[in-house]
Amino acid sequence: MKRIYISLLTCAILCTTSCNDSDFLDVKSQENVEAEDRDDVFTPEMFVNGVYGMFTEWDYAFSYLGITEIMSDNADKGSSPTDTGTDKDVLDNLTFTPSAGSFGEMWANWYTAIGRATQAIEYTEDYGLTDNAYKNRLIGEAKFLRALNYFFLVRGWGGVPIQEYSLDERSSATEVYAYIEKDLLDAIEVLPLKSEYESKDLGRATKGAAQGLLSKVYLYQQKWQEAYNYANTVLTSGQYALHPDYEELWRVETENGSESLFEFQGRGEQIAHGIQQYSETQAPRGGDGNLSYGWGFNVPSDNLLKAFQDEGDEIRMYGTIIFRNQILYDGRNVGATENPMYNMKAYSSATQTAADGDKNIRYLRLGEIYLIRAEATNELGNTAQAILDLNEIRARVNLNPTTASSQADLRKAIWHERRLELAFEHDRWFDLVRTGEAAEAMRANGKNFIVGKHELFPIPYQQLLDTPNIEQNPGW
Repeated sequence: MKRIYISLLTCAILCTTSCNDSDFLDVKSQENVEAEDRDDVFTPEMFVNGVYGMFTEWDYAFSYLGITEIMSDNADKGSSPTDTGTDKDVLDNLTFTPSAGSFGEMWANWYTAIGRATQAIEYTEDYGLTDNAYKNRLIGEAKFLRALNYFFLVRGWGGVPIQEYSLDERSSATEVYAYIEKDLLDAIEVLPLKSEYESKDLGRATKGAAQGLLSKVYLYQQKWQEAYNYANTVLTSGQYALHPDYEELWRVETENGSESLFEFQGRGEQIAHGIQQYSETQAPRGGDGNLSYGWGFNVPSDNLLKAFQDEGDEIRMYGTIIFRNQILYDGRNVGATENPMYNMKAYSSATQTAADGDKNIRYLRLGEIYLIRAEATNELGNTAQAILDLNEIRARVNLNPTTASSQADLRKAIWHERRLELAFEHDRWFDLVRTGEAAEAMRANGKNFIVGKHELFPIPYQQLLDTPNIEQNPGW
């Protein structure tokens, strides 16, 4: 395999805790494999691969869409008006309750991944590997993955249980962020650069991925100097470069390419179990063209379309949106589909709507790192330097330099640029909350965002039943 491919067998190494289990916070005790069994089946790398394997789960094809994009002003539910998508209608309208399945499914997924990562660390430490560089790399990968999953949790729910310390008491958000920072700092010390990996390991966590994620973690805490430092380290590392054509960034030829810091891997040399149904759930629905049609969920909103049009941003608009009756880059005709727009960044030319697709999800890339450095630099008072980073991103898509000149105006311009640059990359909701723009943006999109309630997700109802000591978030 040129890229990491997590097969079904490898994923089965650890006994997966399902979304319906009542005690998915207690993953470690359910996934324990004694070291004495290692000569039969298991190696430390298999344990680490099992953590990566969580990214291929069905949750990322549906629930993930709901709580990252459909809730925001970027997207609408899509599909047919009568198809609720289980809870995608109430997510879209911000009328959801703690019983909405998407919250429980992602909560369970992320805690299961954290449990796998912790056991992978412990198993690798005790296994007896004599190659310390290899041993430390595997531990670094697991710590990176654990940090990433906690980052999802803390952005959505605020303070959450840190699995290593308690299964039924919430740590504060500050404590969770400190835990994330420690894991990423440890990972940075031992992970190789992207260029130092062999081709068979392309897609594994790298030093640059950990540095980039850490810069984003600091950004969300408004630790501007630290965010600047790590973003700048990535940008000056010589390991990455902006891909010149934005519209190509989500095609097979650019997977794990020059701009990529970290992707959820969905492809091997032969297409098999990718990220289950990620492309299918978002592919165009209905129509009369020569494209196989999917479920049609998570469609671009008119609000997002207008944002591209007002900016005159055709390159990123066509890189993000599939239009009804459009001829795509591979020659396929979309036809007269049920919805007028669909998500181009989820489209797969090779497998289109196959349940086991081939699509990598781009999680972190250099375009965002430029905008992180720009935002941090502006907040540190160096507006002139921040403008240079912002204009670097705008120049790639043939837009004129920003007209913003004051710190306040540039702050707004960078936030707006993040929306256009990163649309459908699963950050919009969290960006709106962290910048304090959520209520205004949701009202402009016809959604009732309740201040003091919607900033945090509700703790899933089933979790509250299983662990009554975990307090619900305000307003729920």
